[in-house]
Amino acid sequence: MLLVAAYWRTNLTMRQLAPLFGVSKSAADRVIADFGPRLALHPRQRFAKDAVLIVDGTLVPTRDHNVAEQSKNYRYSTNHQVVIDADTRQVVVVGQPLPGNRNDCRAWAESGAKAAVGNTMTIADGGYPGTGLVMPHRRRKDEDLPDWKQAHNKSHKQVRARVEHVFARMKTWKILRDCRLKGDGVHTAMLGIARLHNLALTG
Repeated sequence: MLLVAAYWRTNLTMRQLAPLFGVSKSAADRVIADFGPRLALHPRQRFAKDAVLIVDGTLVPTRDHNVAEQSKNYRYSTNHQVVIDADTRQVVVVGQPLPGNRNDCRAWAESGAKAAVGNTMTIADGGYPGTGLVMPHRRRKDEDLPDWKQAHNKSHKQVRARVEHVFARMKTWKILRDCRLKGDGVHTAMLGIARLHNLALTG
């Protein structure tokens, strides 16, 4: 498991990583394939009645073009819908990765994140219209928002920023900056790092 964590943290190649653990490249590859899924986060099945969740999508540059598409960062990426608990800041759901050109509104449903959350109150940014999520008030053309809507938007933004802080912490794991894994590898890495993030929060 230490080898897997070291690989995710450093994104070293097998040629670089294997000697550090005194194993062959093929053995290191087998260890990652075997133990990576064991570290995966299991989505939370139930939420408290008063729970508030936050969702946002993040792009992970991925070299496997079978699961990725060019996205707004001009790289082949996968779109991951990540849901956190607004109170604890723990990751509770990570949707299935979708091609990076898929917008968040569509990815919310197609990734399975929507089904996993159910009817739990969830807030999001303005990129999720028509989803029923709690979004900031929009200003119409030639119209100024009243003070109470501006106050709501300010509060909404401050709470929503917590998911961005989670992304920043998760992406200190370099595998999420340039993932060389194929197939389900990027999803496994995302789930594993989400679980390690939660463990770090709980001590």
